[in-house]
Amino acid sequence: MGKILITGGAGYIASHTNVELVKEGYDLILADNFCNSSREAVRRVGELTGKELSLYEVDLKNIEELRALFDREPDITAVIHFAALKAVGESVAKPLMYYENNITGSLNLYRVMDEKGVKQLVFSSSATVYGDPATVPVREDFPVHATNPYGQTKLMMEQILMDAAKARGWDVTILRYFNPVGAHDSGRIGEDPEYPNNLLPFVSQVAAGIREKVMVFGNDWDTPDGTGVRDYIHVVDLAKAHVKALERLKVKGGVSIFNIGTGKGYSVLEMIEAFSRICGHPVPYEFGPRRSGDIATVYGDPTLAKRELGWEAELGLEEMVASAWKWQSLNPKGYRG
Repeated sequence: MGKILITGGAGYIASHTNVELVKEGYDLILADNFCNSSREAVRRVGELTGKELSLYEVDLKNIEELRALFDREPDITAVIHFAALKAVGESVAKPLMYYENNITGSLNLYRVMDEKGVKQLVFSSSATVYGDPATVPVREDFPVHATNPYGQTKLMMEQILMDAAKARGWDVTILRYFNPVGAHDSGRIGEDPEYPNNLLPFVSQVAAGIREKVMVFGNDWDTPDGTGVRDYIHVVDLAKAHVKALERLKVKGGVSIFNIGTGKGYSVLEMIEAFSRICGHPVPYEFGPRRSGDIATVYGDPTLAKRELGWEAELGLEEMVASAWKWQSLNPKGYRG
């Protein structure tokens, strides 16, 4: 079995995926530029798995750094491509930065893979490619239409991959994530944003008294309680989907696309209430205006992933929230001590 290159290998989802892959006997090579991740996360994955991981500081925007990595690691046979900037609000404010980082970085990666004859890739995509869907639950054959630059970069990267796969005979699995939350049950690895863009880390920091209150963006959406509804998935369940995707690439070629979600939506207020129950005190919040690029409701239909990948989410809302709170409680400053 060859080695698996993990781009963005020190990130939140990658760290949890690394744990699951090492458990299954995979040999990993990690690449990260640490623009929004930490070496400590990699060290802790080593601690959890009992295996020190090979780590390269590489920026995908620098194609020569990438070539040097592949030259030093000639046994790479497949890639899981996580590396990308991922904050919706920031992408609306800084679209050029997002297009340059996400698209240029990916093009460089695909070019070097092509040069080195690496033909298998699992791509970290996003449910944002569905835009504002006409109906829910969302299926993989729904029209795609991103409503913000972040989603647009994911959509473009998908299209580039599909074209490359067709032209070059690549085997590609595209995983469209819904909303990853939670942390490893050890409390040693989790989501570590200094300035959270996602709901649950923000709620965690408010619950811990680090921030004053949760800002809820809009309470006039067409949803049962007026707040946005999303399909939240435990990051460990999501990590396991990557193991299944790699297994499938070995036996089934071509391009496949799968929704990775639970098939159930929770509102912002439901998430805040669940967190209040777990942490034992009310989490203060305030309603604010809607954010540009937001939508009312989106949750996925994960039937295809169950049928074709043999994967389904196993962890529910309580586990998601409890693990997030454990991570926050044990690591009040994240990986910074």
